[in-house]
Amino acid sequence: MITKLDSVLLPQKKFIYHYKNMRWAKGRHETYLCFVVKRRVGPDSMTFDFGHLRNRNGCHVELLFLRYLGALCPGVWGSGEAGQRRLSYSITWFCSWSPCANCSVTLSQFLSQMPNLRLRIFVARLYFCDMEDSREREGLRLLQKTGVQVTVMSYKDYYYCWQTFVDRKKSTFKAWEGLHQNSVRLSRKLNRILQPYDIDLRDAFKLLGL
Repeated sequence: MITKLDSVLLPQKKFIYHYKNMRWAKGRHETYLCFVVKRRVGPDSMTFDFGHLRNRNGCHVELLFLRYLGALCPGVWGSGEAGQRRLSYSITWFCSWSPCANCSVTLSQFLSQMPNLRLRIFVARLYFCDMEDSREREGLRLLQKTGVQVTVMSYKDYYYCWQTFVDRKKSTFKAWEGLHQNSVRLSRKLNRILQPYDIDLRDAFKLLGL
């Protein structure tokens, strides 16, 4: 791990507080992002790194991750030498909130120039997506158009996060009341947002005011 990242493992209470998929997440103003970075180094082997980040100094966690990309994904831009092949990476995020509109745009613009990066985003809750015409909904559609897989976290995803990112001290993950029902509700809502939507990337940027 690189030293500027948060400690590798989250305390149990902090994970549950920030990732609980409750209908009204009052007071959860921060976004936490647990990540797994994988790179294939041979036909049968793969290297990976993992950790977590949170918003810092007014910088949203999605953009903070991009700041650390060079350290987390060495060789992602190549060596700078002519003909040097960029290394390919698969990145998975588990986020307490879905990205805001501005972060979605920045990610889409960045990833459209990085065909060697594949990003999947699992979210605990949807950020400002209640209004039909919200910019956040448009941002999620833009991410999908760019090739990002956006999914609502289910029980198995919470279990994986508990096993991988939480200082669990051998304790097992216990689902809170309403976890499954809220996951299903949010998943249906996200599916409605991401219905096949024929939109040009340039048109999407215009709709988002860029």
